[in-house]
Amino acid sequence: MTKVVVRNGNVDGALRTMKQKNAKDGLLKNVRERQEGYMKPGVKRRKAKKEAIRNSRRRERSYN
Repeated sequence: MTKVVVRNGNVDGALRTMKQKNAKDGLLKNVRERQEGYMKPGVKRRKAKKEAIRNSRRRERSYN
């Protein structure tokens, strides 16, 4: 469970911090994967490969 402290009544800053922490933890991604239900092993493999390619391209862009 993600906890964020609101300091000096700054709710907007706390909300931004909470969103960043949730993105870093992969919480929303995990929820979406669970909603999809059962995935055949071949489909799961293809999806993982596609995501790996996307991530490698993203890393490559950040280095250049």
